[in-house]
Amino acid sequence: MPLSHEQHLWACAVAIERLHGARAPTFVAERIGALALAGDAAGIARWKAIAARMARLAPQ
Repeated sequence: MPLSHEQHLWACAVAIERLHGARAPTFVAERIGALALAGDAAGIARWKAIAARMARLAPQ
């Protein structure tokens, strides 16, 4: 069964956290920067959505 868009974003956020650990926010910021330089508005929106979910995963 395919993931919904929302589920996919959450899966990406969890995977990035696991793969990059404490460096995950930097990794995401670098991706957003590269996409901004490339003029990819859709890519920027996608990575910002992932970043928002990562922030919700962070301990309070």
